[in-house]
Amino acid sequence: MNMLSDRVAFITGGASGIGAGTARRFAQEGAAIVLADVQDEDGRALQDELRAQGARALYVHCDVSDADSVRQAIEAGVREFGRLDIVFANAGINGVWTPIEELHPDEWDRTLNINLRGTYLTVHYAVPHLKRAGGGSILITSSVNGTRTFSNPGASAYSSSKAGQVAFMKMIALELGRHNIRCNAVCPGAIHTNIDDRTEKRDTDKIGIEVELPEGSPALHEGQGEPIDVADTCLFLASDLGRHVSGVEIFVDGGASLLR
Repeated sequence: MNMLSDRVAFITGGASGIGAGTARRFAQEGAAIVLADVQDEDGRALQDELRAQGARALYVHCDVSDADSVRQAIEAGVREFGRLDIVFANAGINGVWTPIEELHPDEWDRTLNINLRGTYLTVHYAVPHLKRAGGGSILITSSVNGTRTFSNPGASAYSSSKAGQVAFMKMIALELGRHNIRCNAVCPGAIHTNIDDRTEKRDTDKIGIEVELPEGSPALHEGQGEPIDVADTCLFLASDLGRHVSGVEIFVDGGASLLR
């Protein structure tokens, strides 16, 4: 359908998971894709995959917690494709989940630096290019955690970063509306990616928070989703279909978080 024809999308955390799924979906709709990540091997492989399918794609190494790295990555994408229309601040980590008295300051800082500072830096350096293009769409990957669910034991840093992303999104949605720039957040629930494999959990059983659904979840697909489910939501928000939608968080979890 080419809903994103002639548009350029910059996606952080684009080498895997939700970022990669969204990159593939956007490319199918005609967008040029800038993949920004620290996973160089996976990022280059996806770049080559998209190019083999006829899409315009570029991988750039980008540490979203580092200002110069983010600025250089965005500038590289603009040099390659000439403009910027869609920004997907998607990179993030679960970090360490542990009782608050056991959560070290450097562990708190790392989670907030990647998830919240990284979102700010991505938007900060992208906005001048969006304004130059006459408008665009900013998307942020938040989560059901910290926004509608607070039952994951030990996830204080992660949930705080995700709540902060939604507040940030709402502030800039109003700030940038007069420039025809929309800003929204997707809040995924249980999406099948590898992010859980990189989550460190320490002594979370001590906290005593436990949610059990003896008969299973009544949510759509029992609350289990795939990256494409988030990607299609992002497509709506990035395309002209979402032209009058700004300042909202959309929960992509089949309704599962309503139980918690």
